[in-house]
Amino acid sequence: MPAPRERLSLPTARRVALAAQGFADPSPTGAVDRRHLRRVLARTNLLQMDSVNVFQRAHYLPAFSRLGGYPMGLLDRMAYGDRELFEYWGHEASLLPVALQPLLRWRMERAAAGLEGWGRTRRIALEQPEFVAEVLRRVTELGAVGAGELRDGARGPAAWWGWDETKIALEHLFWSGRVTTAGRRGFERLYDVPERVLPPAVLAAPTPCPEEAQRELIRLSAQAHGVATERDLRDYFRLGVQDARTAIGSLVEAGELLPVAVEGWRQPAYLWPGAAVPRRVRRSALLSPFDPLVWERARTSRLFGFDYRIEIYVPASERVHGYYVLPFLHDEALTARVDLKADRKAGVLRVMAAWLEPGQLPGQVAAALASELRRAADWQALGEVLVEPRGDLAPALAGAVRDAVQI
Repeated sequence: MPAPRERLSLPTARRVALAAQGFADPSPTGAVDRRHLRRVLARTNLLQMDSVNVFQRAHYLPAFSRLGGYPMGLLDRMAYGDRELFEYWGHEASLLPVALQPLLRWRMERAAAGLEGWGRTRRIALEQPEFVAEVLRRVTELGAVGAGELRDGARGPAAWWGWDETKIALEHLFWSGRVTTAGRRGFERLYDVPERVLPPAVLAAPTPCPEEAQRELIRLSAQAHGVATERDLRDYFRLGVQDARTAIGSLVEAGELLPVAVEGWRQPAYLWPGAAVPRRVRRSALLSPFDPLVWERARTSRLFGFDYRIEIYVPASERVHGYYVLPFLHDEALTARVDLKADRKAGVLRVMAAWLEPGQLPGQVAAALASELRRAADWQALGEVLVEPRGDLAPALAGAVRDAVQI
């Protein structure tokens, strides 16, 4: 790698990263519309999906973090009505702008050959091609169909979440791009062939060679990061080490990525030439565990000094901070973390635990967090914020929530 031509302080790198993710953009002054959602997607390039719904599903949260309350049905219409977005493996399972579909066809081709996907989705392509072809034939015949309507035989072992061979075949077909998501029933994916789902212009778009597509994905990753290490850049779209390294080298040579050194980072870094460098970022936001700003935990630690792991899969007795913990961004720091639960039956947003980060002032953080929790409750049509007495920030936060109600 060429010697870095510039050195960035850690606060500058942090502001660059926040601006790249849209946290320096002006907040909407009126109702949020699709133009605002498009602006968010132009920053993030994708929305990671996840089945956990204890507060709200992951793909709805990044827009709330950047825009405030918005109608979630608008995002659904953009994805499943107007087809501005499509589902595929971007970072993990993701909603992506349809314009990116040609850039991921190399991944689909690898999956079709049994070279991408999980172990069982790869094996079924190699070991049961006739069965896979039959599942595809039935989807083509039926259209917009759930896995449950196609299932044959008994469900599989518990380790595979009850997926049987039909579901595994469908997931292989999804990886390989031969089926896509026509819509959702609850959170159940409805499968159909791309010809009946994706816009004709997208299907007719030329397929770039893998090297060209991967270069463009690294460009998009660099824009979304602002400043990033090689690992950060390849993680965004889950590119292989050598594929990403080749693409990064090509972009550096072309002057489209600038080698830099960031204060405190051991790894070399790269700056996107068009990255904004705001003098200050003022923003409060609750962040999904799957928000692009924090999903790469090593980067989160490097940027913010915030060590984070999601504890959903940790036994309850061993959890440190809680089940579904959201980092709280206040201005340019991650100042707290809260374990949230939307108790829809009671109409309450429950803060199961609240924790202050070292060096932060509890009163200041609690006041800002109480305001953001009220916004979150309003967005989710929950009438009350209730703070449970767990965590070192809980007393101050409970007081700030009470004060906000009295005002």
